[in-house]
Amino acid sequence: MADNTKERTQAEAQFKKTQKQQEGAAAMAAYVAEADAVRAKTARLRELRLAKEAADKAAKNKPVEKAK
Repeated sequence: MADNTKERTQAEAQFKKTQKQQEGAAAMAAYVAEADAVRAKTARLRELRLAKEAADKAAKNKPVEKAK
């Protein structure tokens, strides 16, 4: 009976260890996916900002015609 309890304890410990590894891998995948999304959003917003700044600069340098 003692062997059965010892084996069960070892099996439970192994199961918990495996489960923690799987949870860690899932958490890491979620972290990486979120970081990729943030980088993509930042790059998109940067492109929009640069385009707006270029348009504003072009509009500023363009001479304004006065209505007669």
